[in-house]
Amino acid sequence: MTQRSLATKHHFDFTRFSSIGRGLIVGIFAGIIVSLFRFCIERGLVFVQWTYNQMHTNWWLLLPWILGTILVAVFVGWLVKQVPDIKGSGIPQVEGQLAGELDYAWWPVLWRKFVGGILGIGSGLFLGREGPSIQLGATIGQGVAAKLHQTGADRRSLIAGGAAAGLSAAFNAPIASTLFVLEEVYHNFSPIIWTTALVSAMASNFVSLNFFGLVPVLHIPYGQNLPLSQYGNLIGLGIFLGVFGYLYQNVTLAMPSWYGKLRLPSWLNGLVPFLLVIPIGLLWPQLLGGGNAVILNLAATTPALVALIGIFILRFVFSTISYGSGLPGGIFLPILSLGAILGAIYAQTMVAVGWMPASFIPNFIIFAMAGYFAGIGKAPFTAILLITEMVGTLHHLMPLAVVSMTAYLVVDLLGGAPIYEALLEKLIQPRLPEHSGVQDRLELPIFEGSKLEGHQVRDFKWPAESLLIAIRRGERQVIPHGDTLMRAGDTLIILTDRNNRAWVRHQIAHLMAATP
Repeated sequence: MTQRSLATKHHFDFTRFSSIGRGLIVGIFAGIIVSLFRFCIERGLVFVQWTYNQMHTNWWLLLPWILGTILVAVFVGWLVKQVPDIKGSGIPQVEGQLAGELDYAWWPVLWRKFVGGILGIGSGLFLGREGPSIQLGATIGQGVAAKLHQTGADRRSLIAGGAAAGLSAAFNAPIASTLFVLEEVYHNFSPIIWTTALVSAMASNFVSLNFFGLVPVLHIPYGQNLPLSQYGNLIGLGIFLGVFGYLYQNVTLAMPSWYGKLRLPSWLNGLVPFLLVIPIGLLWPQLLGGGNAVILNLAATTPALVALIGIFILRFVFSTISYGSGLPGGIFLPILSLGAILGAIYAQTMVAVGWMPASFIPNFIIFAMAGYFAGIGKAPFTAILLITEMVGTLHHLMPLAVVSMTAYLVVDLLGGAPIYEALLEKLIQPRLPEHSGVQDRLELPIFEGSKLEGHQVRDFKWPAESLLIAIRRGERQVIPHGDTLMRAGDTLIILTDRNNRAWVRHQIAHLMAATP
């Protein structure tokens, strides 16, 4: 072996090592911030529930509580008015940022989302902490990128890593958090992206475990594994969840237009859920919040069927009202809680008609959480892994897969779109090509069945604002020319102006759907 070949053999590429190092930094910072965010929300919810219980014997507390609630609602609305990018869960904003559809300054979003999320979610509204946690993590990744002078693909990898870290700290589910970013948020399985995201999620999860301990977030004891004789009920549950998932999608997407019919300025829409939560807190304080405690209580002591239906209607209606107002808060955990309630309703019904033993009710609560999220979010892999990590057992993988795929297919047949993509479309406006003078890369995978598959590069008219510079095929890169044959599994690496990434991506997506 020659000296030159030895040098080549021992040459190391430190690109991944540097991305892992940056991912660790993002994960640690995101873990600290999101853990504090989660802790404040949990403490705030405990205080709110205690106050409502005190009002049963001290009615004089009601008037100052209402006045305080109005002040909090106005303050959070003022934060949203200042920086509209903190509205809602934040997941559509992060998805749009990674796709090049929108961008924002990191520090104004970070502190306002942190404060607004604590006040909104901690007040007992039916909002989840996970969406804001994802945006907080992504914003921290953006801030680290700014401090390290990272741009382009390196900046996006840190934003994606921060998003995974945020969800990991919120749910203590690093594997599912990484997959959620790859499957639902970024739609990119580039090695740099997934390594950065996984390392960030692991570091963030380690920090969070030191805050909250090793017990899984949704640790649900169950008596026995589901036998094969009950798999028919899994199909029925999946269909049931798919129908209600499609309904949830449509109501959630329509809610902002219903708020538009009010006479209030849009930034004061939060007054509606903040005031409506008061009678709910007085009557059923145990139902307040994103739904984590509701899920655990359901599994421990499942209410009667009529009570379950009432709880579902209340949480369905008020969670869509809460989210539709535009307050900083997510739908991730509320979706899981609604799925758990639907699973309990289905299981109680099957028990009542004699088609299932009552001992399997906790199992169906677990399965339904994954199925409902898989249908609404159109992310079945994330749903399966997320519930597996949150519940803390691998014994449910097959039933989770059956329910999730069934619900996914039902929503797909009904015409439902991924909820976060649909919410993103409402945030952005169509854009024309722009020129900043700064080049950036766009990576697009060729899926099985794509119109590009099996065709040569010369067979297509590529957007004028783009240049196909490479095709990643496995672990190697191919320099393309007109005769290069494109295959399923390839990733196109396209050079374009930084401001044109979103426009070029839409043009090529249209190209893939068109006949060459």
